[in-house]
Amino acid sequence: MLEKVLIANRGEIALRILRACRELGIKTVAVYSKADEHLMHVKLADEAVCIGPAAAADSYLNIPAIISAAEITDADAIHPGYGFLAENADFAERVTDSGFIFIGPEADTIRLMGNKVSAIQAMKKSGVPVVPGSNGPITEDNNRTLKVGREIGFPIMVKAASGGGGRGMRVVQSESELLKLIAITKAEAKAAFGDDTVYMEKFLGTPRHVEIQILSDGQGNAIYLGDRDCSLQRRHQKVVEEAPAPGIPDALRKEVGERCTDACKAINYRGAGTFEFLYENEQFFFIEMNTRVQVEHPVSEMVTGVDIIKEQLLIASGTPLRYKQEDIVIKGHSIECRINAEHHETFIPSPGKIKYWHIPGGLGVRMDSHIYRGYTVPPYYDSLIGKLITWGDDRETAMQRMRNALDEMVVDGINTNIPLHRDVIMKDSGFAKGCVDIHYLEKILGID
Repeated sequence: MLEKVLIANRGEIALRILRACRELGIKTVAVYSKADEHLMHVKLADEAVCIGPAAAADSYLNIPAIISAAEITDADAIHPGYGFLAENADFAERVTDSGFIFIGPEADTIRLMGNKVSAIQAMKKSGVPVVPGSNGPITEDNNRTLKVGREIGFPIMVKAASGGGGRGMRVVQSESELLKLIAITKAEAKAAFGDDTVYMEKFLGTPRHVEIQILSDGQGNAIYLGDRDCSLQRRHQKVVEEAPAPGIPDALRKEVGERCTDACKAINYRGAGTFEFLYENEQFFFIEMNTRVQVEHPVSEMVTGVDIIKEQLLIASGTPLRYKQEDIVIKGHSIECRINAEHHETFIPSPGKIKYWHIPGGLGVRMDSHIYRGYTVPPYYDSLIGKLITWGDDRETAMQRMRNALDEMVVDGINTNIPLHRDVIMKDSGFAKGCVDIHYLEKILGID
């Protein structure tokens, strides 16, 4: 078993990791920026080390500082959480080369799956369904590019191989604009990601965003923990997630889940991960794999009873996967609302001091947050301040519990998006029916 874990992150995920470590009797080291000395997990950790000023580039993205903190505290492993360095292959490699255990996949696996072109090619080999596309990067041969475009059929999506978070993507409506938009996307990709590799795939008009949660131990064992629907998005950023995804045939769920576990075994994947798909006309199309724990992992935990963070820690310690696929039974339904420090209409971030903080309770209600009364939300990082999660025997019960919980929740001192969840999303008849596509929220919000 691991003895001491350094948590290379902040906010609610850092506190979540700390709690899992405590359950397993693992000591913890918190690292923090000068702006974050009052974070909850910093107060609760066995040791805490300041790694730099407020700017993330000088603290949470400062690899030498994090490695040094692990060295001076005699930690034996580093958990990256999500965001920051969680999917940085160079960081994973530096951690391992410095003699520590990286709680996640090996660096080569992160590189393989971090590049969307190589990830798609690897998935095709394992039988995971992919979106019809260029089957590799776009070359300098314009005639070939135009030919491939015609074969795929317009409209087409041009994507940066190293893109993410909704960046590095363009929809091409016709052949006449293909080469021009490819050139623009390549330039933007080079500027944003340092890699101008782009590829093409069929543009799906009204897909849902459905993902499969997996655990794999790198020792030939892998399972999937059902699926999640993350279609309610704004500007490609998830707002509400739920598990299981409504309206998908059970036989299809099983088939795609098994393909994902087969792929994990083929690439010798280690840790928690998520296969992300577009789902349209009862077909799954792989788009990318996240080689880390997801923000929305709690809904999968609620319907399976599996603690994903604890399993990450056990796998990293060398323990073979404790579950077999037949042990995983989906029970009930779970919904998660991301609570952000932002105005609910303008979405402008709202840092500031929390004057009053009341979180809801009751059967089937869970709140993952690092916030407390008197805490000051800093302006330097992501606006997520918590995740409100509900569970019920069925989707309708989970939704009603979410409505009740949002009515009870009070945050005073800053703006939050609670009114968006409470007064718009949870009262929307279309969302109540389920199976909405990735454009649905922007349509009801009137966003072009």
